Amino acid sequence: MAYELYYWPTIQGRGEFVRLALEAAGADYVDVSRQDDGKAMMRLMKDAATPPFAPPFVRLGDRTVGQVAAILAWLGPQLGLSPNGDSDRAWLNQIQLTLADLVAEAHDTHHPVDLMAYYDDQKPEAARRAEGFRKDRIAKFLGWAEQVLDRNPQGSDWMVGDRLTYADLSLFQVVEGLTYAFPKASTRVLKTTPHVVAVRDRVAALPRLAAYLASPRRIPFNEDGIFRRYPELDG
Repeated sequence: MAYELYYWPTIQGRGEFVRLALEAAGADYVDVSRQDDGKAMMRLMKDAATPPFAPPFVRLGDRTVGQVAAILAWLGPQLGLSPNGDSDRAWLNQIQLTLADLVAEAHDTHHPVDLMAYYDDQKPEAARRAEGFRKDRIAKFLGWAEQVLDRNPQGSDWMVGDRLTYADLSLFQVVEGLTYAFPKASTRVLKTTPHVVAVRDRVAALPRLAAYLASPRRIPFNEDGIFRRYPELDG
């Protein structure tokens, strides 16, 4: 039975964190909304027995799971992308939730006041929010990720344990998104986080991921997603 992924069909957004896990594991999945322009997704949000608040969500049989961290905690053991012990899985989930905080802050640089308003309607507020984000928050989050990698008790090159997990895939996506949206600020920070850069490069070189990244399945970053390139916000 194939996994069914539901997310907006024209952006990477939060759905990409789930898509990367499915692609890295070579899972059998259907990107449903890219086939029907989101029609089934909107129906399921109303009719599912466990209705998700918003996409992305994944369905397998009669089970529907939403929220990126919850989806990945559910999929991780099935896809071989999480460790075996409960404590390590809790630590993995903690990392994922922290990266989710970073994603939310990146989004709020261009929509700091009103999620339903256009960026052009809140430019002064966005400029102020982005200034703090690029001066302090990018370094704080990526510096923390560098510590996580440096202190891995198993001494491996991955975030948790001694093999790839969904946290490494999510860190890759965060770095790619920040590099797209804030190329100048991110480049400065990445010069101080060699372990983070190494994970980014290692993930990109995984055969399945390399094939995916080079394929039409990988939607390009654009100014409708979470990570948006507005040069004025990069200082």
